[in-house]
Amino acid sequence: MKLIFFIFLITCYSNAQDSSAAQDAIYNRPFIFENKKTSTAIGGYLEANSNYFSVDGVSEGFSMEMRRFNIFLFSTIIPRVKFLAELEFEHGTEEIALETAQVDIEFNPALVLRAGIIVVPIGAFNQNHDSPNWEFIERPLVATEIIPSTLSEVGFGFNGKFILPFFLLTYDAYLFNGLTDGIILNKEGRTFFQSGKSEERLAEDNNGSPSFSSRIALKTYDFGEIGLSYYGGIYNSYKIEGETVDEQRMYSIMAVDFNTRLLKTVIQGEFALNTLDVPPDIDDIFGKEQWGGYLEIIHPLISGPLFGFEKSVINGGLRMEYVDYNTGDFASTGKNIFDDVRSVSLALSYRPSQNTAVRANYMYQWIRDALGNPTVKNAGFQFGIASYF
Repeated sequence: MKLIFFIFLITCYSNAQDSSAAQDAIYNRPFIFENKKTSTAIGGYLEANSNYFSVDGVSEGFSMEMRRFNIFLFSTIIPRVKFLAELEFEHGTEEIALETAQVDIEFNPALVLRAGIIVVPIGAFNQNHDSPNWEFIERPLVATEIIPSTLSEVGFGFNGKFILPFFLLTYDAYLFNGLTDGIILNKEGRTFFQSGKSEERLAEDNNGSPSFSSRIALKTYDFGEIGLSYYGGIYNSYKIEGETVDEQRMYSIMAVDFNTRLLKTVIQGEFALNTLDVPPDIDDIFGKEQWGGYLEIIHPLISGPLFGFEKSVINGGLRMEYVDYNTGDFASTGKNIFDDVRSVSLALSYRPSQNTAVRANYMYQWIRDALGNPTVKNAGFQFGIASYF
């Protein structure tokens, strides 16, 4: 609670921020708001980068990757009925996924029915994860290791916003198929929510018990936004052909996110806590509780005409991160289970326009295993480009 109060104070005592909320991120894409002529639009983004990393001084050398190529489809079917879809290609065609395919029916701004494949409203990053929006090439650890971003699910529910005199209140509430047994039955050998995203989840629920997700956020028109979110349900297949074979085991993710601006400096972050019902005979290995967070500071260093582009910006950025995969103690010894990562990253980005970023990053990580053996140090440089089209 002290952390949430501190974040709220930061948000309330800073200077002006734009009035868009995290809830609006999936529609705040240039191919939609710059399209004035037709009811249907096609767009997307691409992300490519190079990598040079070393682990304890040992490197596999320089490599390049086409990390993502995403295609967006949008259509206004009739006024207040909208369709949005996103098809993602990762690492060329190594992984192809239908990330979004949803229909929104707006009864009024405070009550919108949404159904289809929906980006789960857990944290702000999961809803606003498009690479061109970020100065850092790597996604925050908390958003990939604790919250299994990008997380999309088949489901339905409601969202809306209340426009009040001094602030904007937004909410989302949906039912989904949910995560599966892969949270613990995975090749990682630890509790890993990312592995709970089975391929079958877009076709059926593994246990017939829907999961629930909700987010509520407060956005002041002058100062920034703070959001609280939840996602949870039953993850294990506790019935086979109608027969109960195991007790129901629950999972939950709770997150707090915020963004604000001090003069020209953007400050944003996200913190999340996972809890899991783990069978008692494996709870030393598979953590019952995980948490992590990041804090990011972005400041424009130079702005104005550069290299022939009239509205260029060069940004500098700092990101600090921490994730703990198992907050518990060993039952046999009572000693702490470490299994954590600390990370610091620096960014320098050049934006010829707001929709395109040329990015140079440096990252340094300190990684400890569960037993607390000598820290492994991972460091490296990355250079790349991300652009909407």
